[in-house]
Amino acid sequence: MAQGQEIMTEFPLSKVFHLIEPGPVVLVTTMHKKKANVMTMSWHMMMEFEPPLIGCIVSSANHSFAALRATKECVIAVPTVDIATKVVEIGNCSGQDVDKFKSIGLTPLPAEQVQAPLIAECLANLECRVANTTLANKYCLFVLEVVKAWTDPRRKERRTIHANGDGTFVVDGRTLNLKKKMVKWPQFI
Repeated sequence: MAQGQEIMTEFPLSKVFHLIEPGPVVLVTTMHKKKANVMTMSWHMMMEFEPPLIGCIVSSANHSFAALRATKECVIAVPTVDIATKVVEIGNCSGQDVDKFKSIGLTPLPAEQVQAPLIAECLANLECRVANTTLANKYCLFVLEVVKAWTDPRRKERRTIHANGDGTFVVDGRTLNLKKKMVKWPQFI
């Protein structure tokens, strides 16, 4: 037994994503063949600041994969804890079979730079264009460039949800203000 193994317990490789699940959970809207759709997504990451680039995984089994591939645009909407149940409901059905906006009760709003709709019930909406699909076939990884960003400053609820990957979620809580420690990155303060 290697040193430290008496403290640590082996964890299944098939569940590693539970340990490093990114956040927050977001909603991705598309508009394809005059039909709006929305999917739940938690596998994404910031890749660059200016222009803002976001890497995201959209399974080729998802209805949204084909729409994103065809239209090369979407909206990433950031929901808050007050609509967490709707976020899960969105992930439990396919836009191929159901109009999720109507059945789940979301309000589509027109975007300015893309055809995909914004979601009124969300804290923020990011209009995106596909910047790169080099890894889409092999890894379902799309690189999106944010071309317009919106927030709703009137929203009182601002806590986002983060998936643990097993049907449980963590809700944002206390904020730590460590701005004084950000000496290397003052441009982000």
